[in-house]
Amino acid sequence: MNVKLDPWSSTNVEDYSKLFEEFGIMPFDDLYSRIEDPHRLMRRKVIFGHRSYDRILDAIQNKRPFAVMSGFMPSGRIHLGHKMVMEEIIWHQQKGADAFVGIADREAYSVRGTSWKKCRDTGINEYILSLIALGFEPHGHIYFQSDSNNVKDLSFELGSKVNYSELSAIYGFTGETSVSHMVSAVTQSADILHPQLEEYGGPKPTVVPVGADQDPHIRLTRGLGHKMNMFKIEGREDKNGKHYFSIRSKAAPREALEELADQIPGGTKLFEGHLDVLDADDFEELIRMIRDVELRYGGYAFIPPAATYHRFMSGLQGGKMSSSTPESHIALLDEPKEGSKKIKRAKTGGRISLEEQKKLGGEPDKCSVYELLLFHLIEDDQELSQIYEECVTGQRNCGSCKNLAAEKMEKFLKDHQEKRELARERLDEYLL
Repeated sequence: MNVKLDPWSSTNVEDYSKLFEEFGIMPFDDLYSRIEDPHRLMRRKVIFGHRSYDRILDAIQNKRPFAVMSGFMPSGRIHLGHKMVMEEIIWHQQKGADAFVGIADREAYSVRGTSWKKCRDTGINEYILSLIALGFEPHGHIYFQSDSNNVKDLSFELGSKVNYSELSAIYGFTGETSVSHMVSAVTQSADILHPQLEEYGGPKPTVVPVGADQDPHIRLTRGLGHKMNMFKIEGREDKNGKHYFSIRSKAAPREALEELADQIPGGTKLFEGHLDVLDADDFEELIRMIRDVELRYGGYAFIPPAATYHRFMSGLQGGKMSSSTPESHIALLDEPKEGSKKIKRAKTGGRISLEEQKKLGGEPDKCSVYELLLFHLIEDDQELSQIYEECVTGQRNCGSCKNLAAEKMEKFLKDHQEKRELARERLDEYLL
């Protein structure tokens, strides 16, 4: 299939299962049974894949520190696709995560040519107000990339661990790609890793909710996190078939290895540049000790970030949803009645005639209106299931679904826009 994932274009994935094979994304279904009170996007398999999300579940279940981080490029209007990510961030915040939201103004400036002033205005008036209106709490962190010295300083250090060839392999950059565009990609890795800085409590599992097109950022960041760490841990086997671990220094002073040798119980052997651990009954405790020593010697000890991946929404007229095509999407600042009208003009999964609809049933899996109900407008699973069953058995016509979705969308937009005005009065609470 050779799927191309590009964070800066309208990527369309027709078979999500291919992402498991080609990019190593894991099926989210494998973890679903462990999630208490799952978000509707999880229940309905809109979130289809993950990387290392088991670490996040362990943190939630054991009430250990963890973080959630994602960001938004302030180059256009906020729409329902952005709302999905915001809801995932807020759900994790409610589960105990330290929540970070970055406004990617460096990316917007370098990739879209958006002025700094417009980045600021759009970031606040489109994205941040909606984020707060949807329920983001003020103990979280909202920031602009250009304002965050932590992000800028970390991105400079990360830049020393990556070269043009690697960025080209991941993103498809060419000789025409600007240096600022490349810097913005590394800046997003700094966005993702900076919740693990000492200022925010140090290393912790961090999850990044994204659409599948953003996976290049996740892969780059996981690789950079490994490169930044002082130690590399390898599983080995001696000549008798016994397993052991070798802790190899990448940038750690010998004193750090010596300290580890003194701390780790059981048999160890210290060599030039590495330490063999012959008996390690508790691997997690071994990792903790290595991490603590690295931090004492000025390292970062980054934990590779986790990610969740959600399906893309279809355009209201079929095909891909595009921010540049107003009729293909509903923006959160659309007039409520205009949002309702867009739904009534939307393409459905209905048959050519009412008679054929009754005979063959509709195709809700190909219907942009049903997708709105599935992704956003109906919380009750039983109600949604009934609509699906009535559609496929021909008991329900497209007009009734359009009317239902239009009514709910109009109500949502009116309510959300009222909450945005209340959010404007609370901006000081969020240190903006």
